Amino acid sequence: MSRTNGRELPARLEGVRRRFERWRQTRELRTRIPDSLWASAVKVAGTYGIHRTAKALRVDYYALKKRVQEEGARSHRLPQEPSFPTFVEVARPAEASSVECILELEDIGGAKMRVHLKGVEAPDLVALSCSFWGVGS
Repeated sequence: MSRTNGRELPARLEGVRRRFERWRQTRELRTRIPDSLWASAVKVAGTYGIHRTAKALRVDYYALKKRVQEEGARSHRLPQEPSFPTFVEVARPAEASSVECILELEDIGGAKMRVHLKGVEAPDLVALSCSFWGVGS
């Protein structure tokens, strides 16, 4: 593992450093760093910091900082995946006398049950359904 300032580099940063070194050994002089290497540098800079990454990879601090900032701005502009609520509260109506509920159940054998509740509190519908289907709740 490579050392920087007497400290060993984390494996992920070391892997990117090796990729940069291989590229430097095979490139033609005055060739720009490929976008794929810059993308890797930006990713590890997000974890290990811009200064440490720039020093380990031997790249210009300000060039790396600019790319990290551009990536951050780009990721904020991307449309976010729609988030679906994990909990939905259903508010009770203001008047209990206007409550109406129709529950229809049918099992695999064709037996049917219909419960029509009007103006009363709803019973435990899960327990009612489980008892109809013969399932323990």
